[in-house]
Amino acid sequence: MKTLDCTDMSERRKEGSSQAPEAHANTQSSSFWEDTLPKLQGQLKKSGKKNKAFLMMQDKMLKLQRALADHLLQQAQCLSPEDQQCPQASWKQEKRIGYLLSQTVNLIWSEAIKKLKFKEFLPHLDSGRGNKAGQQTLSVRPDEPSPWLGGFETAFVSHVLSSRGTGISDFYHFNFQSSEGHQTDEYHKDENPSGYINLGTSENKLCLDLITDRLSQCDMNLIDETLLQHCDWQGQPLLRKELANFLTCYCKAPVPLDPENVVVLNGSSSVFSSLATVLCNPGDAFLIPTPCHCGFAFSSYLYSKVELIPVYLESQAIGINWHTFRLTVEKLEFTLAQAKLKGKKVKGLVLINPQDPLGSVYTGLALQDYLIFAKKHNLHVIVDESYMLSVFDDSVTFHSVLSIKYCLDPKKIHMIWGTSKDFGMSGFCFGVLYTHNKEVASAVKAFGYLHGVPGIAQYKLYRLLQDREWINRVYLPINLSRLQKAFSYVTKKLRELNIPFSNCGSGLFLWINLKTYLSPCTFEQEQILLQRFQDNKLLLCSGRSYMCKEPGWFCLLFAEKHLQLKVAMDRLAKALNDHRQDMISEQIEDAINDVCFWPSGSGSSQPAVTGSGAPEPSLLPRRLEK
Repeated sequence: MKTLDCTDMSERRKEGSSQAPEAHANTQSSSFWEDTLPKLQGQLKKSGKKNKAFLMMQDKMLKLQRALADHLLQQAQCLSPEDQQCPQASWKQEKRIGYLLSQTVNLIWSEAIKKLKFKEFLPHLDSGRGNKAGQQTLSVRPDEPSPWLGGFETAFVSHVLSSRGTGISDFYHFNFQSSEGHQTDEYHKDENPSGYINLGTSENKLCLDLITDRLSQCDMNLIDETLLQHCDWQGQPLLRKELANFLTCYCKAPVPLDPENVVVLNGSSSVFSSLATVLCNPGDAFLIPTPCHCGFAFSSYLYSKVELIPVYLESQAIGINWHTFRLTVEKLEFTLAQAKLKGKKVKGLVLINPQDPLGSVYTGLALQDYLIFAKKHNLHVIVDESYMLSVFDDSVTFHSVLSIKYCLDPKKIHMIWGTSKDFGMSGFCFGVLYTHNKEVASAVKAFGYLHGVPGIAQYKLYRLLQDREWINRVYLPINLSRLQKAFSYVTKKLRELNIPFSNCGSGLFLWINLKTYLSPCTFEQEQILLQRFQDNKLLLCSGRSYMCKEPGWFCLLFAEKHLQLKVAMDRLAKALNDHRQDMISEQIEDAINDVCFWPSGSGSSQPAVTGSGAPEPSLLPRRLEK
């Protein structure tokens, strides 16, 4: 395929302006690099720094830019997805390439400005969006601006989507699209041994054999006319009754739970989003301890436009292990007071128990303290207990919010659970809300119109949850045993690598500390390390995506088959070793440059240079002059 330089690309766009006016939006990228690259090269030459990583990434970026320019120009007459002559696959490919280019440019440029102190800056997309004052934007962390896209992706997105749609697209691409590639290049020990291994998505793959066997039995295969028709938006009565019994048993509720307070939707995130919508007005807020599951931020924004205000938790070191980030009432009070000073209207508190991604479990006394805090400030309390059956440490006791006998305000207590984590059935897309408030249940029920669970799936779940003998004697013991075994294997490997971690015996993941691999310890360096893992075909989640206050933390899933875990840990070790070697090489190179270009004992803040940009020979150490 013939490639184009920036000048060719600009000229050809001008020629095709009558056919593809949208292409003019991208001339900014072309002219910018035409003007800027010589300045970059001049500054590199003048400074004497030969930043290998930057030069390599610059070369990759230019190749990608040229390939993209050629591809887009070939498709100049079918920029609209409605054009029948432009296949949908080609449209998706164009969007994907444009996004990859913009992310490459943004990453390189932020590092170049910070490390090499360049004076040129890429234009920020926000300046061209024309956002109205006060318009809410998505971000990885609430106190930071939303991620931005480069010229090509901007041309596509802003041409088709509203400002709200653009914000949602930004958030999705920044947080989720990096994991899409592994689905078409997934690891297989025989067919694709070099494929991606995903230890970043919270899925339990340890008991798929047990689940598939149970779902294949004959009692699961009823096909009834009523199951093929529209069902109650709140959920099939049989399933809701069984769920009330199931939650009464495993949550140790003091009194039997009421099936009329149960609402079934297609996933815990759907339940949370619907609950936020009926409890809040647009612009209202929830408090949520962080780090926390990043899907909540996405869910709360899509429909309800509810802001999540992070209650930042901090780590405490205890040897190789790290104490769980601890939530206290004092931190809740402080965050709530700060939110009120900023004019925020806080309507509730969101808790995850057991915690995702920390793996710790709230004690019964701690839960009561949080409920007292919520009652004091007239707040709703939403507790996600999706991992309640995944506590594999015998010394840890799980306490459900439904087990607390004397709730100060039970009508403001709402509990979420699903089968995705505890039963490894994320593909079933099933979540349940239990609320003591019938008005809330009735309002959330309306979302069953959009987010209902198919009748046949509801019947299978009814039969599965009804089979307590299989759950108690077969599934739960084996699942917890396999979780413990996988946990022990991964933590042993982490200790061998001297990697601190936090987990208190529950969940599917470990919260690992890789701060020593960041120099400096910033979120930008965290993103570079994340890319290093992806280059080694290993997918993890960074702490920034969990709204963690401290850079350097990563979430590592261990609920994976042993062979995949072994290969993944080998890739992790290799990626970290390569990253550390590059860090050392950079430090040595910087030290040599400092020795070569900075005269010892002189008060000058700049190295003396000749007209050619090289230091004066008289200022070099004698051993280097020779």
